[in-house]
Amino acid sequence: MARCAQCARCDRLLPVPRLSDLTIGSGAADNPRRTETPSAEGSIRPLRVLGVDPERGFAGGETQVLGLTLALNRGGHTAHLACDPSGTLIQRAQACGVTCIPLAIRNDIDFLAGLHLRRIVAGGDYDIVHFHTSRAHAMAPFIGRALAVRVVTRRMDYPPNRLLAPWLYNHSVDEVAAISAGVADALVSSGVERDRITIIPSGVDCDRFRPASEDERRDARRNLGLRNDAFVIGSVGMLESRKGHRFLIEALASLLKNPASRNDALICVIAGSGSQRSELEALAAQRGLRERVMFLGKVADSRGVFDALDIFVLPSLQEGLGVALLEAMACGLPSIVSRTGGAGEAIEDGVSGLLAGPGDAQSIAVALRSLMRDDAMRIAMGMAARKRAVAKFSIEGMAEATLALYRRVLARR
Repeated sequence: MARCAQCARCDRLLPVPRLSDLTIGSGAADNPRRTETPSAEGSIRPLRVLGVDPERGFAGGETQVLGLTLALNRGGHTAHLACDPSGTLIQRAQACGVTCIPLAIRNDIDFLAGLHLRRIVAGGDYDIVHFHTSRAHAMAPFIGRALAVRVVTRRMDYPPNRLLAPWLYNHSVDEVAAISAGVADALVSSGVERDRITIIPSGVDCDRFRPASEDERRDARRNLGLRNDAFVIGSVGMLESRKGHRFLIEALASLLKNPASRNDALICVIAGSGSQRSELEALAAQRGLRERVMFLGKVADSRGVFDALDIFVLPSLQEGLGVALLEAMACGLPSIVSRTGGAGEAIEDGVSGLLAGPGDAQSIAVALRSLMRDDAMRIAMGMAARKRAVAKFSIEGMAEATLALYRRVLARR
């Protein structure tokens, strides 16, 4: 048994997945050209992996890094993290028993950090160095091919720098993992060779993120100061322009112009922090929604928000995939999602959720009205979302697909 992979503070014990038997998970299934070739040493040899993530904050990407590291260690491999000594990731990882090596990277041209990382890799006898952010990836040229296989994960659905991308992705690493087809397309548009890219979707802990019981739902609403009979929609994510929260607020304003049976009980909760909070609060007040929209700030555990919701909304203008969306799906929530990047790929429109135009408040309002009016459709979509999350977006599937990628590149060597 091991502690929850997603939260170092969680005392709930979960079953330990076994990754020592190599099987290709859901991510690899999206790449039919990929076939596994066992290495000469045998496919069950434990690997030594160094993950590199120098970010000080803790967002969806860091959730993935920690979840992957814990899954690899539980599977009998040795996975360490090189991360900022003052960041949140090192605190949570060490609390979970992960070996962490302090590495501060100030910017993309931090020569001293690059040399420090090279010494770490040389002294650690690692098979794989996995770069998880753009600042980490900028250090890849310091790691020669002779030291370790170099892998980078790309999570953003906008094209990287067109001048540097061909060099950074085609030459300074051995393989690229993209979290969605949208991210892969953005890379190719900047000159990255498509046959160097493997699509491995993000994963969530589908045991921890699961449909709430009636008692859990009641407790979650009480903790947020909500009536139990309220109709609650919500969003979880950073309050930045690219997340599109303003269009959710505009959709609410449009929806409430028309009287409907459930409008009186409608409440929207928005969890997250960021530079747009004051502007979004002002917009809500301007649209007469001061009593309808609750800004929760940064929450320690998103599960406490999901348990209170009837509908999840992800109104992003850009989204590589969206960990919060996958968590909401695993919790059995129907979602309204912008048709952009990997987020638009995550759900099946009309089956596990509804797609809306990015930046289109009116289409969000129409989707909300549809789900609010039809209880049977909302429940069916929530069930379908849970089923899809378990099948395609589990943390175990993500870890297995990543391990398959490691093995494949090592065999190619």
